[in-house]
Amino acid sequence: MYRFPSKQIGIKDFGMPMGFTLNPDNRWVKEAEKIPWEEIEIRYAALFKNRKGNVAKPLRLALGALLIQTKYQYSDAEVPVQIQETPCLQYFCGMPEYKDELPFDSSLMVYFRKRLTPEILGEINELIIKKAKGTSASDDDGSEPPGGSDSEQPSDQEDKPPNKGTLIVDATCAPQNIRYPQDTSLLNEARENLELMIDELHDPADGKKARTYRSKARRDYLKFSKKRNKTKKEIRKARKSQLQYIRRDLGIVETLLHNGKELSKWHMDRLATIKTLYDQQLEMHTNSSHKVENRIVSLGQPWVRPIVRGKANAKCEFGAKVEISVADGFTRLERTSFDAYNESTSLIEIIERYRQREGHYPEKVLIDGIYRNRGNLAYCKLHGIQVSGKPLGRPRKDALYDKKRIRTDEINRVEVERKLSYAKGSFGLGLIRNRLKETSETAIALSIIALNLSQIGRILCVSFANLLNFFTGISFLRRVAIVQ
Repeated sequence: MYRFPSKQIGIKDFGMPMGFTLNPDNRWVKEAEKIPWEEIEIRYAALFKNRKGNVAKPLRLALGALLIQTKYQYSDAEVPVQIQETPCLQYFCGMPEYKDELPFDSSLMVYFRKRLTPEILGEINELIIKKAKGTSASDDDGSEPPGGSDSEQPSDQEDKPPNKGTLIVDATCAPQNIRYPQDTSLLNEARENLELMIDELHDPADGKKARTYRSKARRDYLKFSKKRNKTKKEIRKARKSQLQYIRRDLGIVETLLHNGKELSKWHMDRLATIKTLYDQQLEMHTNSSHKVENRIVSLGQPWVRPIVRGKANAKCEFGAKVEISVADGFTRLERTSFDAYNESTSLIEIIERYRQREGHYPEKVLIDGIYRNRGNLAYCKLHGIQVSGKPLGRPRKDALYDKKRIRTDEINRVEVERKLSYAKGSFGLGLIRNRLKETSETAIALSIIALNLSQIGRILCVSFANLLNFFTGISFLRRVAIVQ
C-alpha cells in the first residue's frame, strides 16, 4: 500500500534543532530542486495495486537513497547510516525534520531497486530533463535575434518541420563485478556445488554415500592452479579431468532426484546452470574451440556474457552492453542488454524516439564507424539528416566530402565519450556491483540520472553566460550607434 505525503517539503519547511537552518547553497538542497518529485510520485504510486498491508516508504526517500548510493558508491548498509548523520541528505530524501535515527532498514535498498525498474527510471529521467529544459528555455527567452524564430518558417514546411539539433550516439560496456572467468576455475566451482548438493540429498538411512572422488579432484585442481606458467596441453588436461568429475557428480544428483529426493529452489536453479555450463565446456573441449553461443562466465550471474570491445586495456569485457544518446547536453539510456549485439541495428530506432520527443528529426547525427552501414545511411539521407564520418567506398578523387567538417564532427562527438567516462568514474557505471540482473539494470539507469543531475547546473550556467553575452553585445552596439 502507498500513501501520498501531505506535500513535498521545501527548505523552509525542514525542521532543524535549536533554530538552525539549512544552507540554500548546499549541493543536496540544489539537487532536490532539480527533481520534479510530485510528478514522479504519481507514477510511483501506480505500482502499488493493493490497498491493504504495510505502508510503503515514500518515493522521495526511495529514489533519494538510491541516488545518494549512486553518487558515493556506498554499500546498502552504509546508505541509511549516512542519511541518519547528515541533515542535508535527510532533506533531500523528503524527511520533514532532522531525526537522529535510521530512516529505514538497509535490506529495503534491494526492494527500492526492484520497484524502480529501468523503464520507470527512464520516465523519471525524461521528467528531470523536461524540467531542466523548461528552466533553460525561460532563461533563453529573447536570446535569439528577431530573424531566428521558428514562427517565420515557410508555410510549405508546416507539415514536416525542419530538422534541428544534434544527436550523438555511442555504446559501451558496463563491467559486472565478477571473478575473471577461466574454464578450469568455473568447472571447479561447479564441481564443488554438485558435491554440496549430493551432501544435501544423501540420507544416512539409505546406506553408503556415492563416491565422488572430491579429495582427488581438489588436489588435481590445486596442482594445476598453483603453476605460474601453464601450457596449452596442461590446460586442456585439467579441463578434461574436471569435466569427468562433473559428469560423474551430475549422474549421482540425477539418480538421487529420480529416487524422490528434493533440492531447494536455489540449488535447482544452480543445477540447471551447471548443466548448461557442462554442455558448453564439453562442446568447446571436443571441438578445440573457445567460442560457444550464450557462453556462461559466472555461475552466480549466468546472464552475464562476454562483450568483445577491442579496447587497448581490455579486448573483452564481461557485463551489460549499454547504448546512450546525447542531445542538448542531456544523456538518455537507449538500450541495455547482457547479450552481445551489433549497435548499428539500434540507430534508426533511436532517431525515431528523438523525433517523437522533439517533434522533428535531428539536423545532424554524430556516430562512429560501426553505425555507418548502407541501411542507416540511406535512412538518414531520406530524412535529410547529416551523418558524421567519411562516405563508404574508396576515397573519391574529386573530394566530395569536406575534410574540415569531418574533423569538426569527430571533435564534437567527443562529448559522448566524456559522458561515458564521467559516468564510469563518478557514478558506478565502470563496475556494477549488484548481484541480480534486474537490480544491475536499475543501477545502470540510476547512473544516467545522476549524470544528468550533475550536468544540469553546468548547463544552466552556460545558458546564463550566453544570455549575458547576448545582452552585453546589444548594449555595446547601441553605444556604438549613439557615438556615431
